[in-house]
Amino acid sequence: MSGAPAPAGTWRSGRPAGPLSPLGLAITLIVVIVDQGAKLWASAGLASGQSVPVLPFLTLYRVENTGIAFSFLSGGGGPLTLATLAITAGVIAFWLRSDDGGWVAATGFAAIFGGALGNLIDRLRLGHVVDFLLLHFGERALFVFNPADAALTVGPILLVAVYLVPSKH
Repeated sequence: MSGAPAPAGTWRSGRPAGPLSPLGLAITLIVVIVDQGAKLWASAGLASGQSVPVLPFLTLYRVENTGIAFSFLSGGGGPLTLATLAITAGVIAFWLRSDDGGWVAATGFAAIFGGALGNLIDRLRLGHVVDFLLLHFGERALFVFNPADAALTVGPILLVAVYLVPSKH
């Protein structure tokens, strides 16, 4: 939250709606519902390691990720769950203390919160996270992810746009 707040009337002006606001709850719930529904669908319809091309750069490919992003710290178990809870609490605390950023910041915070909850549900329920979207260029695989991971990427991008990109006003 560096610099002065954006001028009134811009897309990033005003205090962000909080986690329990209609916007905060709606975005968080949409992310969790889409994520969990898609993971249930992928788990029921794809065998582990099965590959189904969708687009030239996207393949359905289900894996069980015991680590965090890009399978980093694979097999972390309990400590990863505690770290996820601590980071999620930090995001919520930062969200509650934010006094500028408007609806865009609220959307970013809610996307992060919803993504963290989606993956946390998997970790607590299954002991791993279900990933099933393989992004690749030809034969070169980049990473396998899920809708929660997408939200955990979009959320920070929105926050960077609000808090680190200078306003032209």
